Amino acid sequence: MNTDNFLDIDDLTADEVDEVLARAAALKNGEDDAQLSDQTLGMLFEKPSTRTRISFETGMTQLGGHAIFMGPEDIQLGHGEPLKDTARAMGRYVDGIMARLFSHEDAEILAEYADVPVINGLTDDAHPCQTLADLLTIRERFDEDVQVAWVGDGNNVGQSFAIGCALAGIDLTVATPSEYPMDDAVVDRATELGSEPEIYTDPEAAIEGADVVYTDVWVSMGEEDKREEKLAAFEGFQLNEELLAGTDAKVMHCLPAHRGEEITDAVLESDRSIVWDQAENRLHAQKALLVELLG
Repeated sequence: MNTDNFLDIDDLTADEVDEVLARAAALKNGEDDAQLSDQTLGMLFEKPSTRTRISFETGMTQLGGHAIFMGPEDIQLGHGEPLKDTARAMGRYVDGIMARLFSHEDAEILAEYADVPVINGLTDDAHPCQTLADLLTIRERFDEDVQVAWVGDGNNVGQSFAIGCALAGIDLTVATPSEYPMDDAVVDRATELGSEPEIYTDPEAAIEGADVVYTDVWVSMGEEDKREEKLAAFEGFQLNEELLAGTDAKVMHCLPAHRGEEITDAVLESDRSIVWDQAENRLHAQKALLVELLG
């Protein structure tokens, strides 16, 4: 790999994304015996998570290593001591750091001062580990001509996914309310990588011809004060049977889902849903990433 850290999905080249996904598929099928014997991953959690903690901790165990969980009660990121000091000390103890934070700048500080690889487990700007799992899920189901639509908030998950699609050569359409678009810099970056997303404010237009329709929560962690405002803005963006009636598209969601808001229970539990494969693939994709960075 050309990178020592994984803070954004485009820290990897297109070829490196392909390599990680190929290794993930091999690990999933039991065809790769790569191990991280006696290696330790320090995991910093400023935000709680089910899938991120379990998948990384299980992944390290399966690879022969060990993971240490440190939550908000265990370590005060940037408060008890400067974050750069925490990073420098941790780098002397562990072989890698995975951090799930609010501020993307904090992830960059960790990467600057820790002398070990740092993995972004989520920040307010990006969720590259989720994107690896998403791309693995799509690769398992479709050929290179797949058409994917993102419907909902132009949030961190969507932004990483847009750039990931560009790296993987996947055609992407995006439908967001005009008040909550993807960042222009993200669209520009995807375009630089050779795959400009088509941008809509109409979900029906965006999903026309789509093989996969992907959504995420409308009210992310830390945005609870904007809840009523956001729910009003996203009227008509729900993935429901009516919206999807004219398509055979599979449905993806990074979870947790707010059933009855961005997606209905009926759609999430339907044969369209490949959400549980997507959730499982967090484990396999992250194991591949850990081997590439730490092995």
